Amino acid sequence: MRNGDNQITENSIVSYLHESRLKMGQNLREIREKRGYSQVELAEIMEVNRSTISKIENGKFSFSIDYLSKFSFFLNFEFDLVDNKRIEKI
Repeated sequence: MRNGDNQITENSIVSYLHESRLKMGQNLREIREKRGYSQVELAEIMEVNRSTISKIENGKFSFSIDYLSKFSFFLNFEFDLVDNKRIEKI
């Protein structure tokens, strides 16, 4: 994430954000599939377009905490924004 001078570069930030979206999307897809929903079915109950689900799952859409909350609610999983144990170590 940092170059040789220990500086954060714009490319490293963009790359990190992209990788984070990909990982989150893969995790959401896995949960959706384990719950037995198709993209179409999930989009209908979340009241979003199927293409939005697809873009999120493929890391092509930078989504808000509101979307993550909807996924969590409709797919019945919990997510932690901050792990208290990690904060205590900082």
